[in-house]
Amino acid sequence: MYPRIIINKEKFRHNLRYLLDTCHDKGLSMMAVSKVFCADLELMNIIIEENVDYISDSRIENLIGIASVIPKVLLRLPSIGDAKRIVIHADISLNSEISVIKELNKYAQELDRIHGVILMIDLGDLREGIYDENEVIDTVRKMLSMSNIKLKGIGTNLTCYGGIIPSTEILQKLVDYKELIEKEFEIKLEIISGGNSSNIEILLEDKIPSGINNIRIGEAIVLGRETAYGNYLDNTYNDVFTLEAEIIEIKEKPSYPIGDIGMDAFGKVPKIVDKGNMLRAILAIGKQDVYHEELIPYDVVNLIGSSSDHIIVDVGDAHNIYEIGDTMKFKLTYASILSLMTSKYVTKYYE
Repeated sequence: MYPRIIINKEKFRHNLRYLLDTCHDKGLSMMAVSKVFCADLELMNIIIEENVDYISDSRIENLIGIASVIPKVLLRLPSIGDAKRIVIHADISLNSEISVIKELNKYAQELDRIHGVILMIDLGDLREGIYDENEVIDTVRKMLSMSNIKLKGIGTNLTCYGGIIPSTEILQKLVDYKELIEKEFEIKLEIISGGNSSNIEILLEDKIPSGINNIRIGEAIVLGRETAYGNYLDNTYNDVFTLEAEIIEIKEKPSYPIGDIGMDAFGKVPKIVDKGNMLRAILAIGKQDVYHEELIPYDVVNLIGSSSDHIIVDVGDAHNIYEIGDTMKFKLTYASILSLMTSKYVTKYYE
């Protein structure tokens, strides 16, 4: 059935094993992030078989479906309304709001559990985390008084919102916070989580400061690249995931619409260049599943637009001669893997 996303499990395992070994060789534990492939059970089985240090996801719904003794970490800051589910289904969560941590403590008491917390500190990317040093200390003090909350450590996030590139100097600030907290409260923090796949370049260059002992990796597993500069990594595969979509129309038509142009199906006024007549193919997949800008064709074709259920492709210079019922293959980006794996209309095929 098409469209389908083809998943090469051995390439996925290879990338995971390489990155896990690399982290361990550098003295870091690794949280394998399953968000981008929606904690797909076939891939989760590989993650569990490879015995990663932590399983992590942004959605509690994904963690609920994972059965494993490996600690499960919720990456997105918890909402108060989800506090009970989070205590039940996640061993650790990333937090920055004391009111939410109190709610987690309340349900942990009711359920007779200890819930682990990694306190997030904002080092300048300006997404989640406490920015003020005094607030960090005050939050830690309040957490340590809670009976069913365990402060597992501290963490930070870089590149995901502000695009701030991890550096030794920036990550040293997280180590400074570690030392400040440990001295102030006479405790030992177990996890100092220095970021995500954007840290891999400085990890490979041995530039991560001593004291950082954990990294959260998702994109590098599925795409074989670091995310600070987008460079592909040696010894990894960048084609773990491939999209295959079926052609449902091939016709030569004008490249410019006939008549007055108004809004398209998504309320936008299209900007179209007149290139004369064009041999155009229509694929049975659209914006409800993936944005065409996030697809990388294997053939010499040009994806010129899409609607909810169709992608229109200029095949005039294609190497292949296409017929109705043929398929086109595409390499994928992080964004396209995320949307395709989320869509219930896309079949998953494993090889």
